Amino acid sequence: MTTTTTAGTTKVYRVYIKATPQAIWDAITKPEWTRKYGYQGIADFDLRPGGRYRALAIPEHREAGMPEVPVEGEVIEVDPPVRLVQTWRPTWLDEPATRLTYEIAERGNGVTSLTVTHELAGAPQTLAQVNGEVENAGGGWPEVLSDLKSLLETGSSLYA
Repeated sequence: MTTTTTAGTTKVYRVYIKATPQAIWDAITKPEWTRKYGYQGIADFDLRPGGRYRALAIPEHREAGMPEVPVEGEVIEVDPPVRLVQTWRPTWLDEPATRLTYEIAERGNGVTSLTVTHELAGAPQTLAQVNGEVENAGGGWPEVLSDLKSLLETGSSLYA
């Protein structure tokens, strides 16, 4: 996986996955997939411009004190299975929503790139969280994308 920082507040993460663009799209947008990797939040998308996005906490995380909706946002642009743009805001932080873009591109030989661009200006706590810099809070986007890659290529999460 490659990670690039631009101007300090825009993070770009790219991972190459042996999967189809549709499989990656489904893994990002469908709750039956999002429950299997990363923080295991259950995706609730209204996949149309202006539609709502919510990540719903699983029961185990709610029992540990996580809010029912730890992340919320609004869908800005939808072009399945190649591009999704949305806002993204952790509900427990007092910061503005950030902008998150997923770009999915077929590369050939069954390999597809997934580029996640997270624009984080004005949200330093969110920046630290998604960069994996918060103690005992997971590895942020690098960990989530690594787990997604493992799940799609092997059928198992990193932590299964």
